[in-house]
Amino acid sequence: LLMGVLCIVIGWLEPAALGLAAETTPSAAWHLGRWIYWPAAVFWGVFVPLWLWRRWPLPGPSIGVIIGLILLLPAWLALIQIRQAGPYVLLAVMMIAWLADTGAYFAGRRWGRHKLAPNISPGKTWEGAIGGAVAVVVYGLLLSFRFPELLSASTWRLLIALLALTGVSVMGDLLESLLKRQAGLKDSSNILPGHGGLLDRIDSLTSTLPIVALLWLLAVD
Repeated sequence: LLMGVLCIVIGWLEPAALGLAAETTPSAAWHLGRWIYWPAAVFWGVFVPLWLWRRWPLPGPSIGVIIGLILLLPAWLALIQIRQAGPYVLLAVMMIAWLADTGAYFAGRRWGRHKLAPNISPGKTWEGAIGGAVAVVVYGLLLSFRFPELLSASTWRLLIALLALTGVSVMGDLLESLLKRQAGLKDSSNILPGHGGLLDRIDSLTSTLPIVALLWLLAVD
C-alpha cells in the first residue's frame, strides 16, 4: 500500500521523469533518479556486503519498512526509466541478472566445490559466481556490437561495470535468501507456486536495475 501511494505521488510530482509528460529528457530523469539511485547504490555497495558478512538479524518494523522501500522503490523507478529507452533495451538490461543466475547455476553444478556463503545459501559456490561473471562479460561484449556506444568510453570500464553488476546481482539473491532464512521461510510468498514467491523471481533485479539506471544517467548527464 505504501509503495503504491509513493508511486502515485512520484508520478504526480515528476511526470516527466516517468515518461508521463509531453517531453521527457535525461535531465528530468536524473533530477529524480539522483535522490533515489544514490541511496540504493550505497545500500547495495556498502550496507548489504556488511549485512551478509555479519548476518545481522532482521530489523524492527520501522527499519524494515525503510529497507523494503530501498529494495523496491529504486527498482520500480529504474524499470520505468530504462523502459523509456525501448522494450528491447530493458530486456537487454534484465538479461544481465538472468544470465548471472543461469551461468552461476550451470557452472556451480559442473565445477562447484567451494561454498560462497554456506550459512546463507548452501547451494552457491565461488565457481558458480565466476561462471555467472563470465556469462555476463561475454554477453556484454556481444551486446556492444549492437550498441557501439557501450564501448565509446573504454572497454575496461565496460568490463568493470559488467563484473560489478554481476556481484550486485549475486548480493540481491543472497540478501533475499538471508531474509528468508532468518524469517524461517522456504518461499517468499505463495503468489507463484513452485517458484519460491514473487521476491524470489525479482531478487537479483532489485539490486541490478537501480545500478544500471544510475550508470546510464551518469553517462548521459
